[in-house]
Amino acid sequence: MPLTDLSPAECRAYRPELPVPDGFDAFWERTLSEVPADGRDAVEKPLFTAVDTGVTQVRTYDVTVPGFAGRPVHGWLRLPAGATGPLGCVVEFLGYGRGRGLPHEDLLWAAAGYAHLVMDTRGQGWSAAGGSTTDTDPGAAGAVPGFVTRGIESPETYYYRRVFTDAVRCVEAMRDHPEADPERIVVTGVSQGGGIALAVSGLVPGLAGVLPDVPFLCDFPRAAAIAGRPPYTEIAEYLRLHRDRTATVFHTLSYFDAALLATRATAPALFSLAMMDDICPPSTCFAAYNHYAGPKDVRVYGFNGHEGGAAYQQREQLAWVRSLFAGPRSGRPGHP
Repeated sequence: MPLTDLSPAECRAYRPELPVPDGFDAFWERTLSEVPADGRDAVEKPLFTAVDTGVTQVRTYDVTVPGFAGRPVHGWLRLPAGATGPLGCVVEFLGYGRGRGLPHEDLLWAAAGYAHLVMDTRGQGWSAAGGSTTDTDPGAAGAVPGFVTRGIESPETYYYRRVFTDAVRCVEAMRDHPEADPERIVVTGVSQGGGIALAVSGLVPGLAGVLPDVPFLCDFPRAAAIAGRPPYTEIAEYLRLHRDRTATVFHTLSYFDAALLATRATAPALFSLAMMDDICPPSTCFAAYNHYAGPKDVRVYGFNGHEGGAAYQQREQLAWVRSLFAGPRSGRPGHP
């Protein structure tokens, strides 16, 4: 498809104002420290159960992590067979609609010698791969089908408050895992997963690196106005129906804008984006990149859509992570 957004030069310079809502940092501090288990199928600690996949060179574990309000969030942990820890670790978040899939899939990071945790996204798993994590808080009636407007009436009830908390808990679970090096944890994801990775970069200090690809959940006001295909169009559809809720919607979304959370990041990052992307418009991805507060680099795929760099970007990431983990260990707060 042709270019439909700002020119490459304009994207490079695009740095929109990202208003910080009242109590932004306090909201996230409270969310991550004070949300108690509510008793509904709550789990107390991460569980790792070995799974026989028939693959001999990768060990796989069925993972259950206590996520938002202690509710179970599932995933797969894959470890290279015979490796001795602690290993560098990649925590991956998934694209919109995708679940964790089957245990023998997605072996790249483990084959490269790293621990690899993939987090199931609560309530999702209807598109490219199935999921097994439920979301028990659908929010008020009237949300557009999908997840972007679920609970959008308030930051307290918004869907991504739960998802971002789940993601932080998965990173914490791997920091405590005996086979993972807590100082060498990288977060990554494509599209929705890239947006979640950016959110985690601003919520979790001491990460080793961040790999967001064609990130979703960035610069919501512009994205809702110009995106040609879902999921951002769910916001526009919601506001088409609820004409009196525009201010409320964008106030809620401001607490979850991954471009704003990225202004709190300190870890080095390697971004990727695509200039013909009509799902996550390149200007919105550049908003996150240009505001990202840590050391950063970007790979731009000029003639690709939302598929982005795909295997080409994986090649870039493998080299980048190998170089990153080969460097000196900087230590994170509370660790020598």
